[in-house]
Amino acid sequence: MYDLIIRNARIVDGLGNPEFIGDVAVAGDTIVEVGQLATTEAKQQIDANGLVLCPGFVDPHTHYDAQVAWDRLMSCSPEHGVTTAVIGNCGVGTAPVNQSMREFLMWDLVNVEGIPYEDMKQGISWDWETFGDYMDVLDRGGLGMNVVSLLAMTPLRHYVMGEASMDRAANSTEIDRMAGIFGEAMAQGAFGFSTTVIGVHVGYQGKPVACRNASNDEYLALCQELKKLGRGSIELALKLTGDVGDDERELLRLLVEESGRPVTWLAVVNQAEKPDSYLERMDSIEDLIGWDKAVPQTTCRPLRFQLDLANPYILGVFPTWQPVMQMDREQKIACYQDPAFRQSFRDDLVNIPAFGSNVWSRFYILDGVSEQAKELAGRGCSIADVANERDMDPMDCFCEIALEDDLKTTFDLEALNYDEADTIPLVQDKRLMIGLSDGGAHLNMLCDAGYSTHMLQRWVRETGALTLEEGVRRLTSEPADFFGIHNRGRIAKGCKADLVLLDPDTVGCGDKEVLHDLPSGGKRFVTRATGIEATFVNGQMLYKNGEHVGGLPGKVLRSYDCQPQ
Repeated sequence: MYDLIIRNARIVDGLGNPEFIGDVAVAGDTIVEVGQLATTEAKQQIDANGLVLCPGFVDPHTHYDAQVAWDRLMSCSPEHGVTTAVIGNCGVGTAPVNQSMREFLMWDLVNVEGIPYEDMKQGISWDWETFGDYMDVLDRGGLGMNVVSLLAMTPLRHYVMGEASMDRAANSTEIDRMAGIFGEAMAQGAFGFSTTVIGVHVGYQGKPVACRNASNDEYLALCQELKKLGRGSIELALKLTGDVGDDERELLRLLVEESGRPVTWLAVVNQAEKPDSYLERMDSIEDLIGWDKAVPQTTCRPLRFQLDLANPYILGVFPTWQPVMQMDREQKIACYQDPAFRQSFRDDLVNIPAFGSNVWSRFYILDGVSEQAKELAGRGCSIADVANERDMDPMDCFCEIALEDDLKTTFDLEALNYDEADTIPLVQDKRLMIGLSDGGAHLNMLCDAGYSTHMLQRWVRETGALTLEEGVRRLTSEPADFFGIHNRGRIAKGCKADLVLLDPDTVGCGDKEVLHDLPSGGKRFVTRATGIEATFVNGQMLYKNGEHVGGLPGKVLRSYDCQPQ
């Protein structure tokens, strides 16, 4: 007897094949039959009644490393049909760790990923030391989604070098130890490693995160571990816009050639109002691009950033703001009062149009503490609107609103991908991987965990930029195959039963909502899905019509278990 049969579904198999009407039978966590089934013997039967049944979505870029400690469900990704999430991205994470460096890891996550310190302090148990311990701890408690774990290079360097990791490259002894620890992590099921070279990625006490001090010899040692095993991948964060520089290109080349494994790097987006500008970035490394070499990630959503001037992280793409990232609060306040600072940023906006023209018309007041900030947020005002009302320069208005609210005003910047013409080329380019959800990061500033439902809503149903079959393939088998989880991301006999039942006529991603459910009681943003009738993980229903139905059937996947059948 089967455990589950889903009947009369429009099956979209995740491989790009034409949809067909059929049934899917599941035994345990595995798909055992696909087609027209005669038998009616199953513990549970669901009549799809013509809804689409597709594989669960594989999110290649999340930061649930901390949130999973207090939220095993890893909400709200599963609500949007995500059944597997890759964690440990951008060179920051929570393992390996010894007791003396826990504080450092938390501040790395505060500064790079916007995860509140107090919530980590209260919510993380630190029941692990090695990376293998960490995976075992996650696995014991059950999970909402499956997890693919990358070992982040900053925790690795902290673990081996201590505080020196923030100031220098490793010596030969330290490199040998790092390689050995990484090899052990791979033997225990890690899927590779991640790192960053982005200048705005700072950690403890405003110093560069430790992996930014890594030498090519360190990367070479880790790459050789991957080459020996013949499995695993690498994630690399580069600057968001502009050309790939010589140093970045050389690092990308080293990672690809010396590991013999695929590398996904961040990010490729169009410069605002320039739909073909991303091609310059691609052309500069054309010889390295390929699904068996370097695969750039892009986003299918408007790239919005929520920030306050206590942590104006995204503005670090502009030279004027880079020194601010290392200032304490009082220094920041003095800086924002300085007319010379304000003029310098006005000049930046002219000379470096990273976010396009008319930035202030896309810079909104989202929330705040002062009555003024709340009133402006309630009216949905942009900085341009308020500046016009007050007959002020927008930069002066921006700073004054923040200063009046003791830097507690939250702003919302619609930065990139807000123009359809900029985004369609990205979602149609088969050289790019759709991702960048950042699920679990920037909790009180944004929530792009619904990138999958947005993709199916905007770029499949509303614009027709992608067919349903192609849109599903890009969310399922494509990222699954990149990470080597060939038994997921497709509906086929013998594959794992990660499934999504959806209505293609209503599937979509709602607006941000605020919850106050962090360990400290603090707020975070979530988005609700529409049109997702059910999410199944390893053969068990996890969500039905937006509600968690119980259970935590997700698993920590192990790279040695996920090879081709």
